[in-house]
Formats: sequence, structure tokens, C-alpha cells
Amino acid sequence: MNDDPKKNPRILIVTPEVTSLPEGMGNIANRLTAKAGGLADVSAALISALFDQGADVHVALPDYRGIFSAQLAHIFDKELDLIRRKMPDERIHLAEDRVFYYLNHVYSDYGWENLKIGLSFQREVINNIIPRVRPDLIHCNDWMTGLIPAVSRKLGIPCLFTIHNIHTKKTYLSNIEDIGIDAASYWQNFYYERMAYDYWGTRESNPVDLLTSGVFAAHFVNTVSPTFLAEIIEDKHSFVETYLKQELSNKWFAGCAAGILNAPDSSFNPATDSEIKCRFSAKDFARGKAENKRAFQKRLGLIQDDSAPMFFWPSRLDSVQKGSQLLAEILYAVVSSYWHRNLQIVFVANGEYQPHFKNIVDFHRFQNRVAVCDFDENLERLAYAASDFVLMPSRFEPCGLPQMIGPLYGSLPVAHDTGGLHDTITELAPEKDTGNGFLFKFYDTEGLLWAIRQAMTFFDLPQKVKQKQIKRVMLESLANFNHSVTARQYINLYEKMLQRPLINSW
Repeated sequence: MNDDPKKNPRILIVTPEVTSLPEGMGNIANRLTAKAGGLADVSAALISALFDQGADVHVALPDYRGIFSAQLAHIFDKELDLIRRKMPDERIHLAEDRVFYYLNHVYSDYGWENLKIGLSFQREVINNIIPRVRPDLIHCNDWMTGLIPAVSRKLGIPCLFTIHNIHTKKTYLSNIEDIGIDAASYWQNFYYERMAYDYWGTRESNPVDLLTSGVFAAHFVNTVSPTFLAEIIEDKHSFVETYLKQELSNKWFAGCAAGILNAPDSSFNPATDSEIKCRFSAKDFARGKAENKRAFQKRLGLIQDDSAPMFFWPSRLDSVQKGSQLLAEILYAVVSSYWHRNLQIVFVANGEYQPHFKNIVDFHRFQNRVAVCDFDENLERLAYAASDFVLMPSRFEPCGLPQMIGPLYGSLPVAHDTGGLHDTITELAPEKDTGNGFLFKFYDTEGLLWAIRQAMTFFDLPQKVKQKQIKRVMLESLANFNHSVTARQYINLYEKMLQRPLINSW
């Protein structure tokens, strides 16, 4: 550990994903991007906020050589190798192993390979990076870091474990040790599928659950939504394993668990977004959104109509979480009910339900009213700028980001009242100047249809009333949904765990 009490506490953030980091943290820091989801944005934002405020922050991530080399193709190989050799003396610590050298994306398509990647990453962090950095606090993220809290427990280093995704992996102690992790010295700090009575009787027959081990051994745990954490503890989600619920409950009732919402990437701002047709702010959003809507309709072959209500689906089209089947069942009813209004629905998302929606569109010849597009980040941004509403009828939602991004662009969320959606959306009430969207409580087609009708009632309000509310929502969202708010909550949590200020000059 950092032995000088006069120095700022040293924080090591361990994450498999990150977007650009502050340039002052090391050579080419702002050019290293390894992103698969919201974890990358949250990690980058937190690291940047800590670094900007003068904290002694370090980050450990896999050396995705295949990804990073493609991003740095303009740098000669000899120069790139020199930069890599210098990195350990700075604040970015790349865990090196051949298993993730040649990946062209963060995670493999094969579950067994992801497990090997996760174990190799943790081996390097445990054996090399923690001894080199000597942190005062370790912040781990998701199952790919789930063994590290057990090590921090043995070393006496406070550890925060953040659950972004509820997914986990299981493996045996023997596999963990075979990859080079000395698990025998802290095997009792892991969580096993069955009660573990002795080392040898456990080693090759009792699987270690990586995510639950992280929760079990960490000194403090957080999810990315206060309500989602409460829902797990209250046993509202059958897909969450009973033992994970129990361990989270234990942490909660011990005062060692919390929910901290994620925030959208700061590039999601219509005033600065270079990917949209016409930039705009809360002051001139009506003009800006109209121009973006015209460009979007033309690009997708939709009916050209400035006054057409447009609903945007930004989430993965799956059959489990996102509520795709609810919209599929009422798609015809929604479009036909507002036929003379030219109501339009746009999907910019991949997933198993995408062909199903394409079939519905083809069968009913809705091509100029419903567009089903593959995910594309540039098209996604234009969709936020052009649309009036964002559809998020998720069955469950650990956090969610589209319901926060949409209001920044003046696109109001229509969502199921669950998890992170509950934490970020309140029912819009123009007469009270409150709220930012439309929620339905019962997860069924009638609930979603009701919420869409509520949105259309708002859409039909007099322009002056409607525009006043959208302007208010945009301004409030800009103030509330940003990384500085999220980072401040993590900093407060760090200080609580350390029982001292993170930055001594404060």
C-alpha cells in the first residue's frame, strides 16, 4: 500500500473496458478505446473525473493489442513498442497475455474463451499490477474482475465491486490455479456453488462463481441503479440466482451496498454532436429537431412530414430483457391507429427480434412508416435528434442509458417502470412543470399501448405548452444526467471506504 499518509490515496480501477482516457495519464492514453457497452463509458468518465481533480488514480485493463494497434496504425511498430514499455511507469497498466492480444473486439463470441480472457486478465492484475501500483483502494467491475476482491481482502486493501451486468461465469479452483493464480492462499474468500469445507475437497468439484465471489469478498458493492438493487433484494427478478440475491442482501443490510446511476457519454449533446444534420440546444430545439427529422426521413425512405410523431427504438432487439415482443404484438395497432397522422417508428438495433419486425413491416407494407435498421452509432445519434419519443419497454433494466440520452435531444422516454428507468424517469405533468417521460407499471401490451397513447396526448398539446416542457426537460437532463454527478457519488463512496479525503487539499 501507499505508505506515506501525506500523499493522496492511490486508487486502482480494474476494468475490462474503457473509452479514451485523460492524455496526462500516459502516452497515447486518449487513443486507447476498448468498448462493448456502458461499462467503458462509466470507467472512462470516473477515471477522467478523478484525474482532473488531482486524485492519484491508476487503471488496469487488458492489452487488447489487436484493437489498440488498429487504432494506432499510423504509429510505427518500433515506436508503439517503446510506448508500451513506458506505460508501466505511468498510470495506465496493460495486462499482457496472448489470449487477448489478437482480439478485434473486447469479448469473444465463445464463452469458454471469455472465461480464459477473464482469468488471464486477473492473473496479471493480481501477480504484477497490484504489487507495482501498491494501491490504497481497488475498484473492480463485473465478473471479469470477480477474483480480485478476495486478494484485496487478504492484503487488507479496501475494495469496491461494481455490478454493471448481472451475468457471471463459473470455474474450478484447479482451473484458476492452472492459469497462474495462487488461489490456495485465499480460497476461502471465494463463493462456491456448494458449501466449501476444505481445500482439497473443493478444488476440482465445487465451482467458483466469479460474480458472486466479487460481491462476497468486496468491502463494498454497488449496482448501477438504486431501484434495481432494491428489486434484487426484494426478490422481484427470478433470473437472478438465489445465492447472489442473498449475498447482495447481506451487503445491503450491513450498510455496504448502494446504487449509483451511470451517465451518458458527454458526446451525446445536440449542441456539439457532429453526427447530426443540424446542431441545436434547448433554446432553438424546435427548428433543429425539424431539420434533423426531415434528413432522417429522407435517409430512411419514410414519409416526409415535419409534423409526423416519431418513436425511436434504441435498445437491443432481444426476447428476454428489452420488451421487443410487447411492441411486436401491438405494432400494427399503433401504426394503423394513427395512420392519418403518419406516425413513424424507427429501430436502430440488432438482435434476434430484428427479422420478426422486418417481417411485420413487409407483410403490412409499412416501409414508409416503420424503418428497421442495423445498429450504427452515427444513425443512432441522428435518430435521437430527429425523434419525438424513445421506446424502452424493458422487462428489467439494471440502469439503461437511452432514457437519459433521449431527453438531452428533446426525445422523451416511453418506458416500463422498472430498475434504472424508475430512477431516471418521472411522469410528465405539464400543468405542474414536472416530469420527463411516460411510464407504464404493468409489463404487458396494454401497458405499453397506454403509455404510447399518453405520449401522443402530450404530442397533441398546443405548441407553446409542449415546447415549454421539452425545453425544461432538456435543461434538467443536461444538469442531472452527466458524468460529473456520477463521479462525485463514487468519490464520496471512496472517501467513506478510506475514511479520509481522496484529495488532501480539499
